[in-house]
Amino acid sequence: MRQKKLSFVTEELLASKGVVITPQHIEIPKNKKIHLEVGSGKGQFITSLARDHKDEFFVAFELNMSVLYRIVEKKEALELDNLIIILGDATNLLEYFDESSLDVIYLNFSDPWPKSRHHKRRLTYYSFLELYKKLLKSDGMLQFRTDVLPFFEDSVTYVESLFDIFDQTYDLEISKYMTEYEEKKRKIGKINQLKGTVKHD
Repeated sequence: MRQKKLSFVTEELLASKGVVITPQHIEIPKNKKIHLEVGSGKGQFITSLARDHKDEFFVAFELNMSVLYRIVEKKEALELDNLIIILGDATNLLEYFDESSLDVIYLNFSDPWPKSRHHKRRLTYYSFLELYKKLLKSDGMLQFRTDVLPFFEDSVTYVESLFDIFDQTYDLEISKYMTEYEEKKRKIGKINQLKGTVKHD
């Protein structure tokens, strides 16, 4: 079930909670492993990682205000000092981070945009992959999960043009770190995942 719009959630409220609401350069630790989840949904995946890896740094990036508010709630409940939450559009990622500054980028169950004319909107499409490659360190990793097989197969083609895929599965095992959406979809089908490192010319 999709998150219903929360009428009380405003940019002002989110800003008061420490959410970054406008494109701006983000100061991130230079001496820690940096994780970014693009399209964090309600935040179960990224907040669980942040909870269990206090010596690393995490960034939740989400466009929907009502959904993002659920991340804020989790951050406050878990008292996560190692998590930043950003309200923003992925096309603007380079406005937030320096090039070659991130260690891992996660794409979890993003919109598959099934119609061909909409494929350029996919977060795994070539234009977005170029952004990720610029943001990741030379040994950085991209991880992508989806339950939509055609989307996954298309994404493999996109990703292998810019990344070296070292892990690819069509039946991902249950793990400690799953989104709310993954937990729901596992009851009716399989989960696909790929992992890739930055390809060097």
